[in-house]
Amino acid sequence: MGSSVETLEFQAETRQLLRLVIHSIYSNKDIFLRELISNASDALDKLRLASLTDADLTENGTADLHIALEVDKDARTLTVRDNGIGMTRDDLVELIGTIAKSGTAGLLEKIKESKDAATTESLIGQFGVGFYSAFMVADTVTVRTRRAGTDSGSQWESDGEGSYTIQAADDVPVGTSVTLHLKPADSEDGLADYLSESKIRQIVKRYSDFIRWPIRMATAGTGTDGGTTSELATLNSMKALWARPRSEVTEDEYNEFYQQISHDWLPPAETIHMRAEGTFEYEALLFIPSQAPFDLHSRESKSGVQLYVKRVFIMDDCEALMPNYLRFVKGVVDAHDLSLNVSRELLQHDRQIQGVRRRLIKKVLGAIKDMQSKDAERYAKVWAQFGRALKEGLLEDTDNTEALLELVSAASTHDPEKTTTLREYVERMKDGQDTIYYLTGENRTMVENSPHMEAFAAKGYEVLILTDPVDEVWVDQVPAFDGHRLQSIAKGQVDLDGSGDAEGEKETDADKAQREQDFADLLPWLTTTLSDHVKQVRLSSRLTTSAACIVGDNHDVTPALEKMYRAMGQPIPNVKRILELNPAHPLITALRTAHHTGADDSALAETAELIYGTALLAEGGDLPDPARFTRLLTDHLTRTV
Repeated sequence: MGSSVETLEFQAETRQLLRLVIHSIYSNKDIFLRELISNASDALDKLRLASLTDADLTENGTADLHIALEVDKDARTLTVRDNGIGMTRDDLVELIGTIAKSGTAGLLEKIKESKDAATTESLIGQFGVGFYSAFMVADTVTVRTRRAGTDSGSQWESDGEGSYTIQAADDVPVGTSVTLHLKPADSEDGLADYLSESKIRQIVKRYSDFIRWPIRMATAGTGTDGGTTSELATLNSMKALWARPRSEVTEDEYNEFYQQISHDWLPPAETIHMRAEGTFEYEALLFIPSQAPFDLHSRESKSGVQLYVKRVFIMDDCEALMPNYLRFVKGVVDAHDLSLNVSRELLQHDRQIQGVRRRLIKKVLGAIKDMQSKDAERYAKVWAQFGRALKEGLLEDTDNTEALLELVSAASTHDPEKTTTLREYVERMKDGQDTIYYLTGENRTMVENSPHMEAFAAKGYEVLILTDPVDEVWVDQVPAFDGHRLQSIAKGQVDLDGSGDAEGEKETDADKAQREQDFADLLPWLTTTLSDHVKQVRLSSRLTTSAACIVGDNHDVTPALEKMYRAMGQPIPNVKRILELNPAHPLITALRTAHHTGADDSALAETAELIYGTALLAEGGDLPDPARFTRLLTDHLTRTV
């Protein structure tokens, strides 16, 4: 044993996490063994993968990579040992002494927000800090390890309080052993007898049965003479669930496997088990979760599909197999005809992999479509969790635009509680209506109260209410659904006097001509007066109660999209829009009369500014000069008192 022993302090946030892990996070302390076995399995995967390109990394080959569980009842220790990639001294300090790179601060914040034990446990798995669960059951944890390809080993030890020791260690084989000096069993505190063979078997079967590496332990048996013997037993089945016929796999087995690969302790919403034979054979076992991970919409979110080749693990998070908008899908794909040393770069351009990707996408979208038609309640839950991500596909995946549009579900003015699909919207359209109307906004209340809605509500036209940020983008990228154009009611000209309007009298051409003549002088003057803010002032056919609203041309960038681009650091010129006036509103008719009779232009100009400002506020926009608007409004109110 090396003589130089260093004592180092845990990072401050690591100490906080240790206290949470030991005292409050895990409701089931059995989790510790699942986490340590999972870490050992990762180490074996890494060595197997590294050995494909560097045979010198292994001293004894990779034919017997395994995990061993060793019990010493006299010393009250349980050791989890693997002959995987191992760690250097620096690895020990970086990976165990400090976990800032694993997102400790974010994890602590999420734990504080979480009220549910199952959710909290899933957070631990997502952040990769399960090693610390060992301190729930152990007074001291000792790690002895040697990195493959190096000559010296290291020993790390801690009681989990505030510091740890690290020193060089001789005679350490390649791999890692984690020895837990166990606390006494305490049923009241949830501490089982983790030296018990039956208890260890139970935990391995529950959490680690599908680990691809053998998990071995010396077990007690009875000899021919009736005496007690010890024999080495493999505790896990190592069965590749995806390679078995679906008829031979139970729902519980699917759920357990899903939990193993996803660290999500809720059952999946849908399981997709498929096999492809022919020129390129593969099996796939995919899961659509029932709950979105907390980081689904963060930049760090990764694909959830693992790639195997003939049951040999190749890589996690295989982006080549699943598009970004389906990143929430978890599962494995086992290809039979790929090289074991295939790289991510090669996969991106491999024609066979691209073919697999296309089929997987169709299977996932088809599964969600089946939910929509056969189990509306389950579909609604899946859409609520993943709809925003799926709509990203309308920007990324032109090959599947139609399939994605069939899945789109949105709030609408048809029902204040339920969402509607585009197909259902089309089936309810008025006779002669050929346009799907929508309005985007920050929330439903703001959209419903928008002046743009007034004529549509009055004439009974259904409008889709789109409030996801991605809605601002995809509606401009998708020209139509089932031959029906998508039209923002806040853009372009609106004429609802066509067929389908059975209420009220339709405006005649003569009426329109007279109205245009009445406002012939006011509109150009207003356009000039407000030229810093708008490119045109015109009369509106979409207003019934409000005095004015602001609209864009058909191809204008929306204000919300402008903000998004600027927030991303993308420069975009200011887009002037159009001010529309309600010719029947008393304020507008009074303004027309005052202008016609030659009233004070400066006072009328201030009134015009106020009309523009109120229209901007009504749609949730930002005033260009709030202080000036407030002063003008106060002055005008003062004159009316």
